[in-house]
Amino acid sequence: MQSRSDIIIFDGVCNLCHAAVNFVIEHDTAARFVFAPLQSNTAKRYLSQYGVTEDALDSVILIKAGRCYLRSDAAIEIAKSLDTPWPLLRFMRFLPKMIRDGLYNAVAKRRYSLFGTRAICILPTEEVKQRFIED
Repeated sequence: MQSRSDIIIFDGVCNLCHAAVNFVIEHDTAARFVFAPLQSNTAKRYLSQYGVTEDALDSVILIKAGRCYLRSDAAIEIAKSLDTPWPLLRFMRFLPKMIRDGLYNAVAKRRYSLFGTRAICILPTEEVKQRFIED
């Protein structure tokens, strides 16, 4: 397992976020990423360290190589490290950030009503449990 420099912080009660985490796990055969639910103390420490404010809490957050990525930047940066063909999504960066984040924010605002929530955070299988940071 690599160092814990590539950390994905996700909303632990959001069904869409759970699906995204499962997608990353499935397409990250090199196990580059580890995960922390937004509701965890670990996530709170990282958010504080990087000065992430409450208005960004509806975003997937990526901590990679000492940088914090939010919204579409985080999604693109994650895709760059996944198995082929997903790194091709890096070309989405050529779209204006205002458009990318506008689309991202439209889905993020409605994620609970569109995809629902769950009472508990993801319960990883024993196989992937080591990829989740515990408090």
